[in-house]
Amino acid sequence: MGDPTVTSLEDRENVALPDSGTASAKPGPLRRLRTPRRPRLWFEILLIAVSYWTYSLIRNAVPEQKAEALRNADWIWRMEHHLGIAVEESVNHAVNSATWLIVGMNYYYATLHFIVTLTVLVWLFRHHPGRYAAARLVLFATTAVALVGYYLYPLAPPRLMNGGHFVDTVMVHQTWGSMASGDLKHMSNQYAAMPSMHIGWSLWCGLTIFTLASVPWVRILGLLYPAATLVVIVATANHFWLDAVGGVLCLLFGFTVARLWYGALPYRLPRVVPERRSLL
Repeated sequence: MGDPTVTSLEDRENVALPDSGTASAKPGPLRRLRTPRRPRLWFEILLIAVSYWTYSLIRNAVPEQKAEALRNADWIWRMEHHLGIAVEESVNHAVNSATWLIVGMNYYYATLHFIVTLTVLVWLFRHHPGRYAAARLVLFATTAVALVGYYLYPLAPPRLMNGGHFVDTVMVHQTWGSMASGDLKHMSNQYAAMPSMHIGWSLWCGLTIFTLASVPWVRILGLLYPAATLVVIVATANHFWLDAVGGVLCLLFGFTVARLWYGALPYRLPRVVPERRSLL
């Protein structure tokens, strides 16, 4: 009945084919950079390692500016009261009363931020190579603009506020859940709460999973992940609600950068691209 050599519509939409009218013309260097290409494993491992090392170095090198960070925290707290959304303290105390729950949230805060993000990157690399570079650019641009926020707007987390009644859940329950608590506090800038990259990264993961995953329950988990992260960062007193808004704005900036560079959002690019012919 059908011709077995005919490519399915899905395959044609998911694979970038060379333009026959321009295939013989050699594109310029800028055009090549802006064209989705199959990523190289060694390069991506090196890039992510160097990028995270640079991010950590810059973030922790930003002057802590404790007095200003505490003033900003007081202002944020007053603003949230004015807006009627200052419920962080109630959430913090309520969840802290359930030891098993808050201990789990401490470890969630410390680990999933990195584990889930790296897992999504690996999944994109393996199953959506044509979209990988653009999605990675979103993540990198989001993180880069967050560094600017840390420098321009130092902010103390709720648990470090002067005269505050928030519970530092890591200290109270003797768990490992924050690089800015306990013995680890000297390894990280304690006053880099705005914007929240826990929200920026988790929302990037959630949108990527929801948009590209084919299994319904996995897509639902993608939506639940940033929602659960929002509850965790508030319950552990590591962030205000408005820090989460800052994280969302940073992510919007990241998507804008990728859209301008590649001419389309990452999820609308071809899933698969041709193999590289160059050794470079």
